[in-house]
Amino acid sequence: MQSSLSIHALVGIPIVNTGDDIASLISTAVSDPGMSLVDGDIVVVSQKIVSLAENRLVHLDSVKVSAKALKLANETDKDPRLVELILQESTAVIRAKPGVIIVRNRLGFVGANAGIDQSNIDHSGGESALLLPVDPDGTARKIRSFLMQDLGCNIGVIISDSTNRPWRLGSIGAAIGSAGITVIDDRRGDDDLYGRKMKITEINRADAIAAAAVLIMGETAEKTPVAIVHGFSAEDSGDGAKLSIRSIEEDLFL
Repeated sequence: MQSSLSIHALVGIPIVNTGDDIASLISTAVSDPGMSLVDGDIVVVSQKIVSLAENRLVHLDSVKVSAKALKLANETDKDPRLVELILQESTAVIRAKPGVIIVRNRLGFVGANAGIDQSNIDHSGGESALLLPVDPDGTARKIRSFLMQDLGCNIGVIISDSTNRPWRLGSIGAAIGSAGITVIDDRRGDDDLYGRKMKITEINRADAIAAAAVLIMGETAEKTPVAIVHGFSAEDSGDGAKLSIRSIEEDLFL
């Protein structure tokens, strides 16, 4: 049980471009006076800089639009090129209406536009879109391994992204990739305050940490895409954020 947490935005991360080494940038920024990583810390990294570093930026003029995408674009009043990318990044269209396309992303996440974003990216070379990383759990493992070797401390890493929730307004941070933490704290079978056995309580630690960190990192023009969480001990459970995705068989809303 945590009695306190502290979250600090990591300043000094430059604008990220294709091919940049995110782990190395973090290590350099942590070396600045007043910043450090110690055993148990969790590093939360914005999905956006991961996608930029991994060359997931697509110029819309390069997209070849299919007949299926054109039809869906007409139904939803969206750019056919963007709709094509949404379909390419998805395994199923869940709902669609003017202005909204809800899909199951190839990573398993259900949400709007397959997580594709057009904010806070450079459009000077033409209108573009940023896709989610190919393997965010794998990226989290690589960043963690580098930082542990380079800085000599045992830490966890979360790749965070903004997400919306059914029946709730506004976006919050969520973990789409993680390494070195327990993603799901399964409390089923434990006694509650009055001795009653809990039957359904599973706490998503990764999402809770990501949501808290995003409050410090910001989601607009803050230029602080990395945060350090002190006080919530990292644990190498071997799990990735993929563990938090509910299976299709258990999904009552599809």
